[in-house]
Amino acid sequence: MANIIRTHLNSLKPYEPIDPVEVLAERVGIRPDQVIKLDGNENPYGCSPRVQSALADAGSYHIYPDPLNRELRQLLEGYIGLGSEYISVGSGSDELIDNILRISLEPGDKVINCPPTFGMYPFSTTVNAGETVNVPRKADYSIDVESIEQAIDGQTRVIFITSPNNPTGNLAPESDILRLLKTGVLVVVDEAYYEFAGESVVSFVPSYPNLIVLRTFSKWAGLAGLRVGYGILPPSINEVIYKMKMPYNVTIAAQIAIRETFADMQHMQASIDAIIAERPRLFDKLKEQGSLEPIPSRSNFILCRVLTGNAKQIKQDLEKQGIFIRYFDTPQLQNMIRISVGKPEHTDAVIAALNNLG
Repeated sequence: MANIIRTHLNSLKPYEPIDPVEVLAERVGIRPDQVIKLDGNENPYGCSPRVQSALADAGSYHIYPDPLNRELRQLLEGYIGLGSEYISVGSGSDELIDNILRISLEPGDKVINCPPTFGMYPFSTTVNAGETVNVPRKADYSIDVESIEQAIDGQTRVIFITSPNNPTGNLAPESDILRLLKTGVLVVVDEAYYEFAGESVVSFVPSYPNLIVLRTFSKWAGLAGLRVGYGILPPSINEVIYKMKMPYNVTIAAQIAIRETFADMQHMQASIDAIIAERPRLFDKLKEQGSLEPIPSRSNFILCRVLTGNAKQIKQDLEKQGIFIRYFDTPQLQNMIRISVGKPEHTDAVIAALNNLG
């Protein structure tokens, strides 16, 4: 078998995904409907009711979906304000990240990563035989533009920037992105949480042949389980993506869900607004409770420093009360917790659980 597996994959560390509700419920011995799931940055209000009705009524599941994603790209034209030639659709942003690296990396080429950030960038870089060059963020979690520029060499192909960043919640200033674009290296700005921040660099894509913006329906649209992401990118790169991507990468069910989501934007905007409104309430309640120090966020989650106790232990103790969060214990995120913004009753449950730990 050693002669079959590509050698660079032997040391691959698997990406650490989150578990589904059913698994979490079984782990602590409760019903799935009792789980308070605040570990995946999902929309707690779920998808549009129109999605569920349309999926139940659809009779086209025996037919392959459109390999060119034409309907989805046309729907996205109106949402982002650019033509479909700029739009690539994938099975979640993860597929798009992989496709970008597949078309840009030769073995040994370099990808600049700015930790702490989304773990799929180094994972997919390794899968595609690239080398990850980590340029740590500053103490305030802003990107270190000067250090990124200094890290660029003749083998640097891609720079990944998440804005708002996961798990820190802060935006990358537009001026920083424009400065990095001047290096000529492909800059991928991941705007997975755009709808909760309202700031974007999409308008610069037609002017910069080395800018790609990624977004997803997993967070704001409540469609994480159907896996739909999209990229806004130069048409010349998009043509290559559509040549080499898997032909039927977005399912009929996902296509229907996106159609109905856009047909019900008033409902979906209300759930986005509810999450944005709950974000400062969760922040203030955590601050008042006192065992965690919340960090301001422009996303649908809040990163917290643990002031009293141990992050892993707090995570385990909250699980016993049916509340699931993320914890970190890396050099840049030492003894920290990330809590997704849920409904008001979820905030109240978190605060009550933290009080019980005292």
